[in-house]
Amino acid sequence: MEHNENQKQQNEQEHSLINEHTNYQSATYNEDPGLTKPTVPKQKKEKGKSPSGIKAFFFGILGGLIPVAILLILLANNIITFGETSSSQTNHALGSDKSNPDIITTMAAEDADSSTNLAEVSEAVVGVTNLQRQSIWTNSEEAGTGSGIIYKKENGKAYVVTNHHVVNGAEQVEVVLSEDERIPAKVLGTDELTDLAVLEIDGEKVTRVATLGSMENKQVGETVFAIGNPLGIEFANSLTKGIISGLERSVSVDTNGDQVADWITEVIQTDAAINPGNSGGALVDSNGEVIGINSMKIASTQVEGIGFAIPINAALPIMEQLESSGKVQRPFIGISMATINQVPMQYRHNISLPEGVEHGMVIASVEPGSPAEEAGLQQFDVITKIDDHETPTALELRKYMYNETQVGDTVKLEIYRNGEKQTVDLKLTAMDNQ
Repeated sequence: MEHNENQKQQNEQEHSLINEHTNYQSATYNEDPGLTKPTVPKQKKEKGKSPSGIKAFFFGILGGLIPVAILLILLANNIITFGETSSSQTNHALGSDKSNPDIITTMAAEDADSSTNLAEVSEAVVGVTNLQRQSIWTNSEEAGTGSGIIYKKENGKAYVVTNHHVVNGAEQVEVVLSEDERIPAKVLGTDELTDLAVLEIDGEKVTRVATLGSMENKQVGETVFAIGNPLGIEFANSLTKGIISGLERSVSVDTNGDQVADWITEVIQTDAAINPGNSGGALVDSNGEVIGINSMKIASTQVEGIGFAIPINAALPIMEQLESSGKVQRPFIGISMATINQVPMQYRHNISLPEGVEHGMVIASVEPGSPAEEAGLQQFDVITKIDDHETPTALELRKYMYNETQVGDTVKLEIYRNGEKQTVDLKLTAMDNQ
């Protein structure tokens, strides 16, 4: 019995060792120090090598060569690198290198020709400083900064286009060239409706003039770059990249702060970052040509990446007039007006319209000696059309006049007086005061 019991225990131990050896490769072990991994019993070496042993030896060598070959291929193609370069690139990508600021150089790598042109047009984008005195006892101080574009150099003078709101209210204006070179500027003229202004400076130190492009054949999705001075001269000639997000966008403009739109500006929409200080800067295409003048953005916590630029095609005629005469010549009627629902209740009985006529501009007053007076227009006349173009608002009337007519043209106004429809011929003259 004792012999049988010992034999039984020996058989169980051998069976346990066989199971442990069989399951060793697939088992998952807890790394708790209190546990140990099972050991595999050593097998006796046999003399000579079996065919299966030769195969194992061959495949072992082959398995070792494959990783080496793959590593050599990756190194040859620069897919992986060793040393400080790799570490440095990783730190810059993660923004973890505190000692050196990130410098983005991918622009030059993407398109060398475009980068060269962008570098050149950047030299023609300048800072514009608005200087004002806070009191009669103090000197002029910086009241705001913006950007501008040197678009012309002639007869020793250089000309800069910027936004009206950049120089509005300034007692003095300075243009800041590269390396903080400041030159006094003369404001030749401004136009509030289009938000444009032209400055004149001494051209002695001007070495670069921007190339003006065109919006013709431009499409949504094309790459553009905004160049300017965001947040002031400290970040002069900053460049941001985006696309044309929309063409021929209409943005209402309130020039007098009465919460009523005075004009509708046709603009280019872009998602290139435009920040305070970028106003008056350049919107540039991939050829390095200026296609727009950065003007405004939608500033709201709910909105991101909606900026606007004045198309260069629309800006050029205004720039030429401001440079030559200091103002934009627009046709003039000589009336003040309001929509029907804006007329105070005590005056509503003076307005008589037939059934079905619900919209029009009511004349509140007629300026003496104006085209309106010469055409015989009167207070409480209701203008419903100009050259068969409906005018439900003052904005529509003004937009048609400024875009479709010129000084000296004769327009036909459809009006209602005492409930009767009439047609009045009116010759447009130039507005003396803008």
